[in-house]
Amino acid sequence: MTLFTDRADAGRRLAARLGHLRGTPHVVVLGIPRGGVPVAEEVARALDAPLDVIIVRKIGVPSQPELGMGAIGEQGTRFLNDEVIRLARVTEHDLARVESAERAELERRAHAFRAGRPRAELDGRTVVIVDDGIATGSTARVACRAARSLGAARVVLAVPVAPPEWTTRLRGVADELVAVATPEPFHAVGQFYADFAQTTDEEVVDCLRRAAARRSTGVDVDVELPTGSIRLGGHLTVPDEARGAVVFVHGSGSSRHSPRNRFVAGLLQDAGLATLLFDLLTTDEEGVRANVFDIELLARRLVDVTAWLRRRPEVDDASIGYFGASTGAAAALWAAAEPDADIAAVVSRGGRPDLAAPRLSAVRAPTLLVVGGRDDAVLRLNRRAQSALRCVNDLVVVPGATHVFEEPGTLRAAADVARDWFTRYLGRPGIERAPRSS
Repeated sequence: MTLFTDRADAGRRLAARLGHLRGTPHVVVLGIPRGGVPVAEEVARALDAPLDVIIVRKIGVPSQPELGMGAIGEQGTRFLNDEVIRLARVTEHDLARVESAERAELERRAHAFRAGRPRAELDGRTVVIVDDGIATGSTARVACRAARSLGAARVVLAVPVAPPEWTTRLRGVADELVAVATPEPFHAVGQFYADFAQTTDEEVVDCLRRAAARRSTGVDVDVELPTGSIRLGGHLTVPDEARGAVVFVHGSGSSRHSPRNRFVAGLLQDAGLATLLFDLLTTDEEGVRANVFDIELLARRLVDVTAWLRRRPEVDDASIGYFGASTGAAAALWAAAEPDADIAAVVSRGGRPDLAAPRLSAVRAPTLLVVGGRDDAVLRLNRRAQSALRCVNDLVVVPGATHVFEEPGTLRAAADVARDWFTRYLGRPGIERAPRSS
C-alpha cells in the first residue's frame, strides 16, 4: 500500500495535521536524521518555525544490527530494551562496544549536520519531533526523552505513518502523538512510500540551510548578471552581517543548480559568507564544446560578474573570493591574476589549474588546491601547477575521493577545508590580507 510519493509529500500531509500549532509561541521543529529531516522541513515551513535536528542512534544487537536493543540521544540520553537484550544474550561488554561506536557516530553527525550552528534552544518551548515513520518506537522514545532533558515544556511526536498500536506503545512518551495514517498490516515504514531512497548527510545539511535561509533577514534571490551583450542567470545569498563573498565558478557540464556547489555554498553561508552561483554560458553557448574550454572567455565573464557583485549594497566593500571546480578553477585563477583583481582568496576543487598555466605566477590571492586522492591525473596536474604559484598556497588531498567527490564524506571534507580557507582570508574591510610568499 503506497500512501506517500516521497518524504516531502509526507511532510506536507503531516503539516496539515499540525495546523493547530501554527501561531503557538516558541514552537521549534526537530527532525530525526536522516529520513525525518525532509519531512520535518515541510512541517517547519508550514508552522513558520525554526528547524533543527535531534540526533538519536539505534543500538543494534551485534549479531542482528537491524534489531534494536535500545537507542541513545544527545546529552547522554539512553533507552535500553531489557527484553531484547536478554533474549539476544547480549553481554555488558558487547553492549558497551556497540554503544561506544554509536555514540561516536552521533557526535560526528551533530558536528556535520549543524555545520557550526548552535543547537536550537529548547528550554520552555513546544517541541515537535518528526520522523518519516514509526517502527519499533525506540528511536522516537529516546528523541522525546532527549528533548525533555533539554528543557522542552511540551513535546509533540509527529509522523506520517505508524503501526495501529503505536499510541499504546508510546503512551506517556510525548504530550501529543500525531500520525497521518496507521495502516494494517504494517511491516516496515518504507512500504508506504513510492520513493524511500536513503537520505544523505548532504541532503540533511541542505534542508537545515534552506530552513535557516527562510527565517533570515538576509538576501536569497535569483539575479541576472550582465556581461558583454548577454545576461547570465545567477543566485545570490547574503547571510546577516556577511563577512565576505564567494563567487562559484563551475566546471563543464554544470550550472548554478549544481547540487555539489550548492552544498558547499550552504556551508559557507553558515560560516557567515555570501555566495554567488551563476551560469558561465548561455544555453546556446553550452552546445558548442569549445566554449567550455575557452578559459579566457570564462575568465572575462567572471571579471564582469565580480564587478557587478562589488556594486551590490548587500556586500558593500566585502572581500571577495573565488571557488572554482574543474575547468572553472582555471577561469578563477586566470581572473584572479588580473592586475587589479583584488581577490582575497581562491579555492580550486578538483580543478584544472594547468589550463591557466600562463597566468599562475601572477596570482596574488592565497590559493588552496583541493584534489581527490584517487584522481591521479588531476593530482599530478595540481602538484605541477602548485610549483608555479608565487602566492600563499596549499594543496590538500582528500583520501578516497575521485574527480567529482561523490564518495561518502569526501565532498564534506573538501567543503570543510574550503570554508576554513575562506574564513581565514576573507573578512570585513580593513582586515589585513595574507602576504605574498617569496
